Amino acid sequence: MSKVLVTGGAGYVGHVLVPRLLDEGYDVVVYDTFWFGDILPASPRLTRVRGDIRDVQALEKALDGVDSVINLACISNDTSFALDEKLSTSINRDAFEPMLRACERGKIKRFINASTSSVYGVSEAPEVFEDHPKTPLTFYNQYKWECEQILNRYNPDYAWVTIRPATVCGYSPRCRLDLSVNILTNYAVNKGEILVFGGKQKRPNLHIQDMVDAYVMLLRLQDGQIDRNTYNCGFQNHSIMQIAETVKSTVEAAHPGQQPISLKVTESDDNRSYHINSEKIHRELGFQPRRSIEDAVRDLDIAFKDGRLPNSFNDDRYYNVRTLKALAVS
Repeated sequence: MSKVLVTGGAGYVGHVLVPRLLDEGYDVVVYDTFWFGDILPASPRLTRVRGDIRDVQALEKALDGVDSVINLACISNDTSFALDEKLSTSINRDAFEPMLRACERGKIKRFINASTSSVYGVSEAPEVFEDHPKTPLTFYNQYKWECEQILNRYNPDYAWVTIRPATVCGYSPRCRLDLSVNILTNYAVNKGEILVFGGKQKRPNLHIQDMVDAYVMLLRLQDGQIDRNTYNCGFQNHSIMQIAETVKSTVEAAHPGQQPISLKVTESDDNRSYHINSEKIHRELGFQPRRSIEDAVRDLDIAFKDGRLPNSFNDDRYYNVRTLKALAVS
């Protein structure tokens, strides 16, 4: 698998994944609208294609010579759906099966589908395994689940695998500050207080570097090890309040002598709550995350100190909804 196309490769995860793929020796095609900018590295083995996954002809052209596809492209959180449901539906659901067909015509060998652990919605089960009932609460979760079903039903000739990541956290050159750990760290470092939305909801978390490790692993393994399979991928399952307390203690330890960080609680309409079990990906594929929430917080803290995340509350580029609204995309 020497040539990889990454849809949405200029996003939050893509800006960490693509440099890693180049370091691993892959030729990489990034197929992206570049709505959120482009600070990917220059490389003779990197091809940038400004394209929309709804444009099947352009996508099919970009697939020329590609061995594997990692599908990251989507309108990536629930609040973005509230901004423009039609846009999100056309990208997150309606474009999916035409993409699968284009990949088949392009004779790719492997398709890695990025779903989400939020397909489980709300569950009181102590451990949520891959076959747990799906109760998506929002269109974003629902469409991710529908795409999984489309992939299973369509069952293309090439090898494919679905991964359901936990909420990703940590620093990326195209950083998002609208994800739980990253939000709380921004408040802790730059305001000296943490605003907790709700607090009791249980959330699984995954360091962005571990997320990238998982994608690289899925490229390397033999077809028979992964084909037509689905895996949870998470690490620490904590309540939002536990995450806030971890952020507080980690940032305070990094800034000795400063005033203690205060915790403030406000209501939240985001009721997603579940505790995923990721034993299957460890048992079958040997994957084990190696980085913690504390590591993600420390990485972000250093990035703030180094000036890599300036104007972190007011710059739209860190926030998906605000960026899409400012661009008025359709």
